[in-house]
Amino acid sequence: MQTMKETPADDFIAGPDDLILVTGATGFMGSRLVAHLLDSGFRNLRCFARPSSAVGRLEALCNSATGAGRVQVLTGNLLSRDDCMTATAGVAVIYHLAAGRGEKSFPDAFLNSVVTTRNLMDAAISQQSLKRFVNVSSFSVYSNMNKPKGRLLDETCPVERNPEKGRDAYCFAKVKQDEIVSDYGQRCGLPYVIVRPGYVYGPGNEGMTFRVGIGTFGLYLHLGGSNEIPLTYVDNCVGAIALAGLKPGVDGEVFNVVDDNLPSSRSLLRQYKKNVRKFTSIYLPHAVSYLLCYGWERYSEWSQGQLPPAFNRREWHASWKKSRYSNHKLKTRLGWSPKVSTVEGLRRHFEACRNRGQNA
Repeated sequence: MQTMKETPADDFIAGPDDLILVTGATGFMGSRLVAHLLDSGFRNLRCFARPSSAVGRLEALCNSATGAGRVQVLTGNLLSRDDCMTATAGVAVIYHLAAGRGEKSFPDAFLNSVVTTRNLMDAAISQQSLKRFVNVSSFSVYSNMNKPKGRLLDETCPVERNPEKGRDAYCFAKVKQDEIVSDYGQRCGLPYVIVRPGYVYGPGNEGMTFRVGIGTFGLYLHLGGSNEIPLTYVDNCVGAIALAGLKPGVDGEVFNVVDDNLPSSRSLLRQYKKNVRKFTSIYLPHAVSYLLCYGWERYSEWSQGQLPPAFNRREWHASWKKSRYSNHKLKTRLGWSPKVSTVEGLRRHFEACRNRGQNA
């Protein structure tokens, strides 16, 4: 499959000099997306970040792009309609990676993911220069219940209809964000694509996904067992996101992002212990973990919320139910392929985890 550099410019909806906006540009994926676009020959980038964000890496990219590109770093708040108008002026493609991740309350998550997205889309539509709005979502939106294809989770699977019941604030906000983007596409003619990465890993996001297990009460409970873990290495993920904003003929579509040769939960946990650090874990078979979540849910209801329903049947289905994952649509519709193998990606990831532990 072709790389973006090898793909003829006529195969993209935006040219090298068209203005591209990246929100959340200082984040784990955002900064790498900026670098990827520059490496791919796109020379006119606007990077939007919060005033409190560390912009050192973006400024370094600005300096390295001198003479070859124009990288503008713009700070502001997407809750401000004026800042959104400034950010979207003259923009052809928007990669919307900014989202509220640390908020634990549903209102805060809604404000910083949904209201900000609405403000950005309103501004972009009024500018009348937009060719594509890429909304970066998450696998967390899937309910993983009553799937039409058994254990296969792909883009046809249902998302949570009531994420406020049993799911966390991040899931709730991402579901509502996807809904408002789709609504603007239908009502306002917004040209959009939704990208839903699995667990994005690599240097800068060290640790273990909760899909493998959780640490609680001083124990690490291994809940994934033989489940596939929907990993995507950060460089592979930003490559998919970049193509989603540039390939013609995919408006209104959803793309899941996972890599090839996904490891099982058991294999990933074993490799982590071998390459990063050893610790004791206890495996809970799926039937046991389901009963644990059911019991926790019922006790939370009985105690009227004195014990928060952190573990419940909806969360079990979304996180620990046995599933398989597909990147077929991503490959066939966007021409994507993972440039970093899972073996190499995990090697880099484990090395970063060790270095973080040594420097802590």
